[in-house]
Amino acid sequence: MAESSTNALSGKRVVITRAAEQSQPLLAALRETGALPILLPMVTFAPPDDLQPLDAAVRCLREYQWIFFTSQNAVRALQERAEHLKLSLREAVGAAQIAAVGPATAHALRGADLIVHYVAREPSGSALAQELQDEVRGKHVLLPRSDRANRELVETLLNFGAFVTEVVAYKTIRPTTSESHDLQLLLQSVPDAVLFFSPSAVLHFREIIGPRLFDGLSEKSVFAAIGHVTGRKLREAGVQRLIIARDTTVPSILESLSSFFADSGHSLPAGAKQP
Repeated sequence: MAESSTNALSGKRVVITRAAEQSQPLLAALRETGALPILLPMVTFAPPDDLQPLDAAVRCLREYQWIFFTSQNAVRALQERAEHLKLSLREAVGAAQIAAVGPATAHALRGADLIVHYVAREPSGSALAQELQDEVRGKHVLLPRSDRANRELVETLLNFGAFVTEVVAYKTIRPTTSESHDLQLLLQSVPDAVLFFSPSAVLHFREIIGPRLFDGLSEKSVFAAIGHVTGRKLREAGVQRLIIARDTTVPSILESLSSFFADSGHSLPAGAKQP
């Protein structure tokens, strides 16, 4: 990253709405640029209420031709259940091919000692399905996902002739009341940027601070969507001052933010995508 771009983040207050356990590398990187990151998790994660379907899926992973991972959380969930079942996740996968929605998910998969056969060029679930449409036709595909995952990926795969099995790998939960109070206090001073990593984070953030404060804040702070699905959710909420990071990696997020702040006019049009 160019020095001028890096300096553009110095002193900027950047709110991260991602879960704490996923945010440490980004927090460290922002601090290195001189930014002032503020962690305000709008989502947290928990195991599904019923673990039996997930455990059954882990035991039968080798029966699928493809396993699609659309988040690092899904990777962690399968790792944890495999360990609980005293199974090697790599051996359990067998000959199944693995697809990742983006570089960060691919990195998590490799960290779990799994071979990644395909990483989406465009980091979204539906794009991943479209890019692999010839590969998945007539194949059995497993989707370990959040309980709140939308149906777009499933419908796209079904349209391409895949046999799809969904399993809830983890639950996405709204922050507690005490965390909501902390959010209200911290937002009394307007941040320079607010980062959203999922549609659930957008929904929870808007519910907690209320539509009026949400709208007002979106006009003063730049809202940054990490991924096009999250960007679409922000547009649906009426956000006009919006940037979209190319992918979920820390360098991509920093580049999107620094490019915006390096523009002295901050005149980015609504929904523009950083190069």
